[in-house]
Amino acid sequence: MYERATTTVLKNSMLLFFAYADFEEGRLKYEKVHTIYRRCVEIQDIDPTLIYIQYMRFARRAEGIKSARLVFKMAREDTRIKYHVYVAAALMEYYCSKDSTIALKIFELAFKKFGHQVEFQREYLNFISHLNEDNNTRVLFERVLTAGQLSTEKSLDIWNKFLEFEVNIGDLASITKVEKRRAQAFGSEFEGKETALLIDRYKYLDLYPCQVTELKAIGHKDVVKQIAAVGAVTEIEVANTAVEAEEEAKKSKYPMPDTLQMLPFKPRLNPPPDSHPVPGGIFPAPPIATELLSRIPPPFCFGGPFVIIDKFIEHMMALKLPDDIVAFENGFDQKNVDSGTQLSIDIALGRKRKLDSTTGDESDDDLAVAPPSNDIYRQRQQKKVKP
Repeated sequence: MYERATTTVLKNSMLLFFAYADFEEGRLKYEKVHTIYRRCVEIQDIDPTLIYIQYMRFARRAEGIKSARLVFKMAREDTRIKYHVYVAAALMEYYCSKDSTIALKIFELAFKKFGHQVEFQREYLNFISHLNEDNNTRVLFERVLTAGQLSTEKSLDIWNKFLEFEVNIGDLASITKVEKRRAQAFGSEFEGKETALLIDRYKYLDLYPCQVTELKAIGHKDVVKQIAAVGAVTEIEVANTAVEAEEEAKKSKYPMPDTLQMLPFKPRLNPPPDSHPVPGGIFPAPPIATELLSRIPPPFCFGGPFVIIDKFIEHMMALKLPDDIVAFENGFDQKNVDSGTQLSIDIALGRKRKLDSTTGDESDDDLAVAPPSNDIYRQRQQKKVKP
């Protein structure tokens, strides 16, 4: 699977090549690992610097320092590499073979090619300053600062490291000499900032001889960047935040719409006319009403008859109610009920009619109601009884 991935879609992925090489290294197939790294180096679309560094580390682990030197020799012939390969090879010689002479030769070789890069010079100075060779360290500082390969802005970091070096191991005269040379190198940029430059002599790491607000007032260079680098929450950040908030409040703001006067809008496919001032929307119902509408059947389930509300209200308003309260039994006047309606009421109430002895008809004991004149069933029964 690694082989298929590194030869098709992910053929430019260094991470995949490194994982593939570690996988084969774990299986002790070193020749396969050499093939993987060489194939990765031959890719023209990527920077091979990190590939050579990982290749040297593998060669040192698997075959020793001599094999790593061969890889470094191959890397030097590649014009695409950066100074990182030289730094990695020099430190590998220093830590593994315990020989600082070879490491210094590698750094000197890189200085001829990358001496104009302040990043490389910083690495070279860090290495030689840890060898406890004071004279060689001073000589290197002088070479870097007097070679003229760095611009004034880029040389500030080197001057600060030179001053820090003299503060740690030099005497007061050496410290003062470096401070004067630095001030002369930057000319008018450091003019009138003697107090701010004096702080560099007494500081240590993230410790300063005065408060942060005083550093800001004095105008110490890069104090905010140096404090942020150690991740400390300082007073200057709080002060800057307060000042920025005050300035933001003083700025004229853009006119904003009054959201309290805005109408709710709910898009709908076929909204009724005049349902919303903006076409295509309606007024949304309150949440409780929305939940109730989701529970009841939709409107198309009812097909009529429909009550015309306006006419119903007009009828109710024109209706004249009696002054006296009229009591009706079961909601109607029994005195003005015709016989057919009364019969239906009796049947609904479960009243049974008894047969009259004189006429042979059924009659009620409770209510003496005359039979209806159009009762066809009763008329047929009477015709059958008559001779």
